[in-house]
Amino acid sequence: MRQAPPYVPGHQLLAGKSVLITAAAGAGIGYAAAKRCAEEGCRALMISDIHPRRLEEAVERLKAETGLQAIYGQLCNVVVEEEVQALVAAAEQTLNGVDVLINNAGLGGQKRVTEMTDEEWLRVIDVTLTGTFRMTRAMLPHMETRGAGAIVNNASVLGWRAQKEQAHYAAAKAGVMALTRCSAVEAAESGVRINAVSPSIALHDFLRKASSQELLEQLASREAFGRAAEVWEVANVMIFLASDYASYMVGEVLSVSSQHA
Repeated sequence: MRQAPPYVPGHQLLAGKSVLITAAAGAGIGYAAAKRCAEEGCRALMISDIHPRRLEEAVERLKAETGLQAIYGQLCNVVVEEEVQALVAAAEQTLNGVDVLINNAGLGGQKRVTEMTDEEWLRVIDVTLTGTFRMTRAMLPHMETRGAGAIVNNASVLGWRAQKEQAHYAAAKAGVMALTRCSAVEAAESGVRINAVSPSIALHDFLRKASSQELLEQLASREAFGRAAEVWEVANVMIFLASDYASYMVGEVLSVSSQHA
Protein backbone atom coordinates (compact mmCIF):
# COMPACT_ATOMS: atom_id res chain seq x y z
CA MET A 1 0.00 0.00 0.00
CA ARG A 2 1.31 3.42 -0.97
CA GLN A 3 1.16 6.27 1.52
CA ALA A 4 -0.88 9.36 0.76
CA PRO A 5 1.15 12.11 -0.94
CA PRO A 6 2.00 15.37 0.82
CA TYR A 7 -0.79 17.91 1.07
CA VAL A 8 -0.73 20.17 -1.98
CA PRO A 9 -0.34 23.91 -1.26
CA GLY A 10 -2.68 26.43 -2.84
CA HIS A 11 -1.91 28.00 -6.22
CA GLN A 12 -4.55 30.78 -6.31
CA LEU A 13 -6.74 28.82 -8.72
CA LEU A 14 -9.86 30.52 -7.38
CA ALA A 15 -8.42 34.00 -6.81
CA GLY A 16 -11.17 36.60 -6.69
CA LYS A 17 -14.02 34.08 -6.87
CA SER A 18 -16.86 33.46 -4.42
CA VAL A 19 -17.96 29.92 -3.55
CA LEU A 20 -21.06 28.22 -2.12
CA ILE A 21 -20.79 24.61 -0.91
CA THR A 22 -23.59 22.40 0.41
CA ALA A 23 -23.15 19.89 3.24
CA ALA A 24 -19.68 21.20 4.08
CA ALA A 25 -19.58 20.95 7.88
CA GLY A 26 -17.86 18.01 9.53
CA ALA A 27 -14.92 16.04 8.20
CA GLY A 28 -15.98 14.89 4.74
CA ILE A 29 -15.36 15.93 1.15
CA GLY A 30 -17.46 19.09 1.57
CA TYR A 31 -15.30 20.46 4.36
CA ALA A 32 -12.13 19.51 2.49
CA ALA A 33 -13.44 21.36 -0.57
CA ALA A 34 -14.26 24.43 1.53
CA LYS A 35 -10.76 24.47 2.97
CA ARG A 36 -9.21 24.07 -0.48
CA CYS A 37 -11.31 26.92 -1.86
CA ALA A 38 -10.02 29.25 0.84
CA GLU A 39 -6.45 28.06 0.29
CA GLU A 40 -6.85 28.61 -3.45
CA GLY A 41 -7.60 32.30 -2.90
CA CYS A 42 -11.39 32.60 -3.09
CA ARG A 43 -12.52 36.03 -1.92
CA ALA A 44 -15.53 34.76 0.02
CA LEU A 45 -17.08 31.43 0.97
CA MET A 46 -20.44 30.24 2.26
CA ILE A 47 -21.04 26.70 3.48
CA SER A 48 -24.34 25.05 4.37
CA ASP A 49 -25.32 22.09 6.51
CA ILE A 50 -28.33 20.76 8.41
CA HIS A 51 -26.58 20.65 11.81
CA PRO A 52 -26.41 24.09 13.52
CA ARG A 53 -23.60 23.40 15.98
CA ARG A 54 -21.48 21.52 13.46
CA LEU A 55 -21.97 24.32 10.92
CA GLU A 56 -20.92 27.03 13.36
CA GLU A 57 -17.86 25.04 14.40
CA ALA A 58 -16.89 24.42 10.77
CA VAL A 59 -17.03 28.13 9.93
CA GLU A 60 -14.79 29.03 12.85
CA ARG A 61 -12.39 26.18 12.13
CA LEU A 62 -12.09 27.20 8.48
CA LYS A 63 -11.31 30.78 9.46
CA ALA A 64 -8.62 29.59 11.88
CA GLU A 65 -7.07 27.09 9.47
CA THR A 66 -7.04 29.25 6.35
CA GLY A 67 -6.93 32.85 7.57
CA LEU A 68 -9.87 33.80 5.35
CA GLN A 69 -12.40 35.72 7.42
CA ALA A 70 -15.07 36.10 4.73
CA ILE A 71 -16.56 32.69 5.53
CA TYR A 72 -20.23 32.33 6.32
CA GLY A 73 -22.63 29.55 7.31
CA GLN A 74 -26.27 29.03 6.41
CA LEU A 75 -28.52 26.20 7.53
CA CYS A 76 -30.10 24.32 4.64
CA ASN A 77 -31.77 21.00 4.05
CA VAL A 78 -31.65 20.39 0.31
CA VAL A 79 -34.89 18.39 0.39
CA VAL A 80 -36.81 21.55 1.36
CA GLU A 81 -37.28 23.91 -1.59
CA GLU A 82 -37.84 26.96 0.63
CA GLU A 83 -34.51 26.38 2.39
CA VAL A 84 -32.72 25.93 -0.94
CA GLN A 85 -34.12 29.22 -2.20
CA ALA A 86 -33.18 30.94 1.06
CA LEU A 87 -29.62 29.57 0.85
CA VAL A 88 -29.09 30.78 -2.71
CA ALA A 89 -30.59 34.19 -1.91
CA ALA A 90 -28.38 34.56 1.18
CA ALA A 91 -25.28 33.51 -0.75
CA GLU A 92 -26.02 35.86 -3.63
CA GLN A 93 -26.43 38.79 -1.26
CA THR A 94 -23.66 37.99 1.25
CA LEU A 95 -21.05 36.99 -1.34
CA ASN A 96 -22.07 39.70 -3.83
CA GLY A 97 -22.87 37.00 -6.36
CA VAL A 98 -21.84 33.34 -6.43
CA ASP A 99 -19.13 32.38 -8.92
CA VAL A 100 -18.86 28.71 -7.94
CA LEU A 101 -21.43 26.27 -6.57
CA ILE A 102 -20.28 22.88 -5.29
CA ASN A 103 -23.19 20.46 -4.83
CA ASN A 104 -21.89 18.08 -2.20
CA ALA A 105 -25.01 17.06 -0.27
CA GLY A 106 -25.73 13.34 -0.45
CA LEU A 107 -27.02 10.44 1.58
CA GLY A 108 -26.06 6.78 1.50
CA GLY A 109 -26.76 3.57 3.37
CA GLN A 110 -26.64 -0.19 2.98
CA LYS A 111 -29.71 -2.28 2.17
CA ARG A 112 -30.54 -5.11 -0.20
CA VAL A 113 -33.16 -4.31 -2.82
CA THR A 114 -35.56 -6.92 -1.49
CA GLU A 115 -35.34 -5.44 2.00
CA MET A 116 -35.48 -1.77 1.02
CA THR A 117 -38.61 0.25 1.76
CA ASP A 118 -40.02 2.98 -0.47
CA GLU A 119 -39.11 5.48 2.22
CA GLU A 120 -35.45 4.38 2.30
CA TRP A 121 -35.24 4.49 -1.49
CA LEU A 122 -36.90 7.89 -1.83
CA ARG A 123 -34.90 9.48 1.00
CA VAL A 124 -31.58 8.74 -0.70
CA ILE A 125 -32.89 9.85 -4.09
CA ASP A 126 -34.37 13.06 -2.64
CA VAL A 127 -31.20 14.18 -0.86
CA THR A 128 -28.61 12.99 -3.35
CA LEU A 129 -30.23 13.52 -6.74
CA THR A 130 -33.21 15.82 -6.29
CA GLY A 131 -31.26 17.98 -3.83
CA THR A 132 -28.59 18.53 -6.48
CA PHE A 133 -31.34 19.37 -8.98
CA ARG A 134 -32.97 21.87 -6.60
CA MET A 135 -29.69 23.66 -5.94
CA THR A 136 -28.83 23.77 -9.64
CA ARG A 137 -32.29 25.05 -10.55
CA ALA A 138 -32.09 27.80 -7.92
CA MET A 139 -28.55 28.94 -8.76
CA LEU A 140 -28.51 28.76 -12.55
CA PRO A 141 -30.69 31.82 -13.28
CA HIS A 142 -28.29 34.04 -11.30
CA MET A 143 -25.23 32.69 -13.08
CA GLU A 144 -26.90 32.80 -16.49
CA THR A 145 -27.82 36.45 -15.98
CA ARG A 146 -24.15 37.24 -15.32
CA GLY A 147 -23.05 35.03 -18.22
CA ALA A 148 -20.51 33.17 -16.09
CA GLY A 149 -20.18 30.65 -13.30
CA ALA A 150 -19.22 27.08 -12.53
CA ILE A 151 -21.17 24.30 -10.84
CA VAL A 152 -19.41 21.15 -9.64
CA ASN A 153 -21.49 18.13 -8.61
CA ASN A 154 -20.34 15.26 -6.43
CA ALA A 155 -21.21 11.95 -8.09
CA SER A 156 -19.66 8.52 -7.40
CA VAL A 157 -18.08 5.63 -9.25
CA LEU A 158 -21.15 3.67 -8.16
CA GLY A 159 -22.95 5.58 -10.89
CA TRP A 160 -20.92 3.33 -13.21
CA ARG A 161 -20.13 0.25 -11.13
CA ALA A 162 -22.14 -2.36 -9.27
CA GLN A 163 -21.97 -2.95 -5.53
CA LYS A 164 -24.30 -4.97 -3.34
CA GLU A 165 -26.68 -3.10 -1.03
CA GLN A 166 -26.10 0.20 -2.87
CA ALA A 167 -28.94 0.24 -5.43
CA HIS A 168 -30.53 3.44 -4.07
CA TYR A 169 -27.25 5.33 -3.75
CA ALA A 170 -25.92 4.11 -7.10
CA ALA A 171 -29.16 5.05 -8.85
CA ALA A 172 -29.03 8.51 -7.29
CA LYS A 173 -25.40 9.07 -8.30
CA ALA A 174 -26.03 7.82 -11.84
CA GLY A 175 -28.82 10.36 -11.90
CA VAL A 176 -26.42 13.08 -10.78
CA MET A 177 -24.19 12.18 -13.72
CA ALA A 178 -27.10 12.42 -16.17
CA LEU A 179 -28.30 15.66 -14.58
CA THR A 180 -24.78 17.05 -14.93
CA ARG A 181 -24.59 16.23 -18.64
CA CYS A 182 -28.06 17.50 -19.57
CA SER A 183 -28.03 20.67 -17.46
CA ALA A 184 -24.52 21.44 -18.70
CA VAL A 185 -25.51 21.74 -22.35
CA GLU A 186 -28.33 24.08 -21.35
CA ALA A 187 -26.13 26.22 -19.10
CA ALA A 188 -23.33 26.42 -21.66
CA GLU A 189 -25.57 28.59 -23.84
CA SER A 190 -25.12 31.33 -21.21
CA GLY A 191 -21.43 30.73 -20.49
CA VAL A 192 -21.98 28.67 -17.33
CA ARG A 193 -20.06 25.40 -16.88
CA ILE A 194 -21.43 22.33 -15.07
CA ASN A 195 -19.24 19.28 -14.42
CA ALA A 196 -18.91 16.55 -11.79
CA VAL A 197 -16.39 14.47 -9.91
CA SER A 198 -16.86 10.75 -9.38
CA PRO A 199 -14.92 9.52 -6.33
CA SER A 200 -14.44 5.86 -5.51
CA ILE A 201 -13.63 5.67 -1.81
CA ALA A 202 -12.46 8.60 0.30
CA LEU A 203 -12.26 7.85 4.01
CA HIS A 204 -13.76 10.26 6.53
CA ASP A 205 -15.66 10.02 9.80
CA PHE A 206 -19.15 9.93 8.25
CA LEU A 207 -18.23 7.02 6.00
CA ARG A 208 -16.65 5.11 8.88
CA LYS A 209 -19.89 5.44 10.84
CA ALA A 210 -22.06 4.34 7.90
CA SER A 211 -19.99 1.33 6.77
CA SER A 212 -18.22 -1.56 8.43
CA GLN A 213 -14.46 -1.48 8.80
CA GLU A 214 -14.26 -4.79 6.92
CA LEU A 215 -16.10 -3.36 3.90
CA LEU A 216 -14.01 -0.18 3.84
CA GLU A 217 -10.78 -2.17 3.96
CA GLN A 218 -12.03 -4.44 1.19
CA LEU A 219 -12.94 -1.49 -1.05
CA ALA A 220 -9.66 0.29 -0.38
CA SER A 221 -7.68 -2.86 -1.20
CA ARG A 222 -9.13 -2.84 -4.73
CA GLU A 223 -7.61 0.54 -5.49
CA ALA A 224 -4.41 0.58 -7.53
CA PHE A 225 -2.60 2.41 -4.71
CA GLY A 226 -3.98 -0.04 -2.16
CA ARG A 227 -5.50 2.80 -0.16
CA ALA A 228 -8.56 5.02 -0.08
CA ALA A 229 -8.32 8.59 -1.31
CA GLU A 230 -7.79 11.42 1.10
CA VAL A 231 -10.79 13.75 1.07
CA TRP A 232 -8.58 16.61 -0.08
CA GLU A 233 -7.52 14.59 -3.13
CA VAL A 234 -11.15 14.59 -4.25
CA ALA A 235 -11.46 18.28 -3.35
CA ASN A 236 -8.44 19.08 -5.54
CA VAL A 237 -10.30 17.83 -8.63
CA MET A 238 -13.37 19.83 -7.63
CA ILE A 239 -11.17 22.93 -7.45
CA PHE A 240 -9.78 22.22 -10.91
CA LEU A 241 -13.28 21.94 -12.39
CA ALA A 242 -14.32 25.15 -10.63
CA SER A 243 -11.26 27.02 -11.89
CA ASP A 244 -10.59 28.73 -15.18
CA TYR A 245 -8.22 25.89 -16.07
CA ALA A 246 -11.33 23.86 -16.92
CA SER A 247 -12.82 26.62 -19.09
CA TYR A 248 -13.64 24.27 -22.01
CA MET A 249 -15.04 21.41 -19.94
CA VAL A 250 -18.82 21.00 -20.14
CA GLY A 251 -20.90 18.10 -18.78
CA GLU A 252 -17.87 15.99 -17.89
CA VAL A 253 -17.75 13.47 -15.06
CA LEU A 254 -14.17 13.02 -13.88
CA SER A 255 -13.32 9.82 -12.05
CA VAL A 256 -11.31 10.42 -8.90
CA SER A 257 -10.25 6.84 -8.46
CA SER A 258 -7.19 4.70 -8.77
CA GLN A 259 -9.22 1.67 -9.83
CA HIS A 260 -8.95 0.35 -13.36
CA ALA A 261 -12.16 0.78 -15.36
